Amino acid sequence: MPDSSSVLDPAAPFNARLRYHRERTGMSRAVLGGLVGRSAGWVKGLESGRLLQPRLPMLARLANVLGVDLEDLTGEQGLPVTTYTKAAHEHLPAVTAALTDYPIDTTGVEPLQPAELAAKVAQAWQLWHGAARQRTAVAVVLPDLIRQARLSARLLDGPDRRAAHRHLAQVYHLAQLFLSYQPVPEMLMLSGDRAMGAAQDADDPHAIAAAAWYMNHAFRSAGERDEVRIDLATRAARLLRPDRGGEDLARWGLLQLAIALSHAKSGREGHALGAWDEAHRAARALGDGYSHPWLIFGPGMVDAYAVTIQADLMHAGTATRLADRLELDGMPSATRRSFHLAEAARAYFLRREHLGTVHLLRKAYQVSPDTTRFSLFARSAVLELSETGGPAIRDDVAELSRDLGLTAA
Repeated sequence: MPDSSSVLDPAAPFNARLRYHRERTGMSRAVLGGLVGRSAGWVKGLESGRLLQPRLPMLARLANVLGVDLEDLTGEQGLPVTTYTKAAHEHLPAVTAALTDYPIDTTGVEPLQPAELAAKVAQAWQLWHGAARQRTAVAVVLPDLIRQARLSARLLDGPDRRAAHRHLAQVYHLAQLFLSYQPVPEMLMLSGDRAMGAAQDADDPHAIAAAAWYMNHAFRSAGERDEVRIDLATRAARLLRPDRGGEDLARWGLLQLAIALSHAKSGREGHALGAWDEAHRAARALGDGYSHPWLIFGPGMVDAYAVTIQADLMHAGTATRLADRLELDGMPSATRRSFHLAEAARAYFLRREHLGTVHLLRKAYQVSPDTTRFSLFARSAVLELSETGGPAIRDDVAELSRDLGLTAA
């Protein structure tokens, strides 16, 4: 396995790039092949140069699974990445400007008190989880909220300062969610790092646990090795007392889920299912109707992520059976419902059941157009089905392609 600190030669050909990024994520050839519906031998053929670089839809799927951009696989050949993998939201410049704004002179500035800041953060979470176009909704308030929370954390003192840092960490989580699956990986990592820093400055184990959960997703998007993600989640979980129940148990269970997802991504089935069992027990102990107000951790979320885990483990049949039993209507988050519907579609896609794939992607789009438009799987699957899908789904795929911004309306 290459050293995670090694630098890939910018002139490296596709086959070397594919092997580098696969090994960097800790995936075997069998796992990578299974996740894109191919064999280990096919991956070996690509990496050895025996097989030519695949066509664009398959390149997009490989990039999606490996958590990299298309240009990371194609190198100097280049491809229009934002067209084929990552969309850019119209308000992206305003959010990135707020993240990179460093107010120096604070003369006469009045910081928000913790209670007022908490109310604004709670409102932003309601927009994120309640709006069908959540990126558009939260982008209206996020730039100002970033600036206000940063100033409050800087200007307040004592317990108020720690409380402001706790709320600031959540603001950065909202920024992470807004930035995810957009072509600004450096901003995503910046937000994750700042969120963890704010949580540590708050000296709050609950905030650190949430930061570790979101940082796991940032690491996955950046292609960091699964060992890094698992170590972070494990160390953060040690700060919690799940025996106390409540917030400790919810966030401990959330971190077990993060560990399960990382193990599944690398094909370690026993470890993945063991960690998922821990998350499942924690969620059930919190009550069948429980759902964390902004992390959304609860029985419904854990059950839904079982589909993702089984799909990552290449158990497409199990994943589709679980998907068929999912009850998402009670999940209090449009973005999470849409995400899990797209993951159910991915399970069907692995089985080459294109009718089921398109049906579930259409449902995911109806629940949250924003979530589906920024889904790397949805974009890559629709691209592939545009070329390989049969006449029964042609019109539906063409409509989805327009909805996702892949073709002109």
